[in-house]
Amino acid sequence: MFRSLHSKESKNLKQNRMSTRREFTKTVSIGSAGALVLGAAACSTSEKNDEKVVWPSDKINLAFVGIAGRGGSNLKALKDQNIVALCDVDWRENQEKTFDAYPKAKRYRDFRVMLEKQKDIDAVVISTPDHCHGVIATMAIKMGKHVYCEKPLAHSVFEVREITRLAKEYGVQTQMGNQGHSWESIRQFYEHIKAGSIGKVTEVHAWCDRPAGGGSVSFPHGIERPTGDFRIPRQLKWDLWLGPALDRQYHPAYLPMKWRGFIDFGCGALGDFGCHTLDPAFWALDLGSPESVIASTSNLLPEVKYDSYPTASIITYKFPERENQPPVKLTWYDGGLLPLHDDRLRDLKYEDSCGALLIGEKGIIVHGSHGAGDFKVYPFDKSQVVETPPQLIERSKGHHADWLEAIKTGKPASANFNYGGPLTETVLLGTAASLFRNQELIWDGENMKVTNVEAANSLIKPEFRVGWSV
Repeated sequence: MFRSLHSKESKNLKQNRMSTRREFTKTVSIGSAGALVLGAAACSTSEKNDEKVVWPSDKINLAFVGIAGRGGSNLKALKDQNIVALCDVDWRENQEKTFDAYPKAKRYRDFRVMLEKQKDIDAVVISTPDHCHGVIATMAIKMGKHVYCEKPLAHSVFEVREITRLAKEYGVQTQMGNQGHSWESIRQFYEHIKAGSIGKVTEVHAWCDRPAGGGSVSFPHGIERPTGDFRIPRQLKWDLWLGPALDRQYHPAYLPMKWRGFIDFGCGALGDFGCHTLDPAFWALDLGSPESVIASTSNLLPEVKYDSYPTASIITYKFPERENQPPVKLTWYDGGLLPLHDDRLRDLKYEDSCGALLIGEKGIIVHGSHGAGDFKVYPFDKSQVVETPPQLIERSKGHHADWLEAIKTGKPASANFNYGGPLTETVLLGTAASLFRNQELIWDGENMKVTNVEAANSLIKPEFRVGWSV
């Protein structure tokens, strides 16, 4: 068993910190119209795919809660550690194959039983539906376990803030699963923003083709609660799958994968991709907490009791001035909607199904969905040559590798909950606004409260099912 030196009980012990840095590869080319283009070389293969992590010293004893979908990807990335426990409420075909691939790992259906019973667990990887992130992370952290949690960090702002607070209190090492945050491209993007390549930024536009786009990973939208009487599959523990969500009948419309579209379980298109696509701007612009958010959506029939997020939304945030930075208006588009062309954007082509653009005094930066991938800098002055800025920040070994290093050395991972928490809060405020069509929500971040639409606070701190809490 790997004995962490950085739990709450021993965080005052001497720490042997390790600093590593990847070589900064200047593989850029100048495109037409003065654009600086960063292609695939800006993000290595090991970054775009789930990296395999091997450490020369003691391996870490990992438990996984949720082993399909992203859980399977996280298992693959961390398979050279000690996989000591696998937990899933659904033991149908795909999960059985995963269990068989790790015969030494103990199997569980209930994460609470796993954490209480198995004492050799160092860290927990959470890849469940969004509505269960908070309760699992809370219990794991209170037991001194390090936590890697898929994005969004939790299903409500209250849960996000609580697990962020607990992670700090208990001194555990954390990482949110927005893997693009560890890519080379987002670091180069950050350095362009800080170097003033496009001047001071006042507008951000981000888009995603979900919920209808994405093929097999699309999910329900704009519908009422599914009806019908269906038998619960024998290998699915429906009560455990519901977790803290309010009680309802099983329906095959919810799982697998489709839960993202339902208000009680997922966070819609913005929750699915916001922690990826908004990450570069949130980080480089030091956005922090918004002042307000408002949404125009396609859930427009007052007689319909919607159980899912809208088919399409335009969600607009206002961020205040920060130190030496002007206010920012950030607009999110989903359901296939895109920013309107104006004179500044007329020559741009939105080649990615999900992406973003930032508009500054001197130009525009456009990037893809994850980690500012394949970003391009377009100066308004076509004669301007965009130069590669100096390196400002340390390079990453990879998203999972950084978390493991944090556990071993105490040096926080780049998307630890102190960063991933506020980013997720911003995303979740947008999902809340999408359910209050054309009502601007005024946000008091310090007191965690919408000040002008009281009903919205039921989404900020939701009701939990009896027997479940954070």
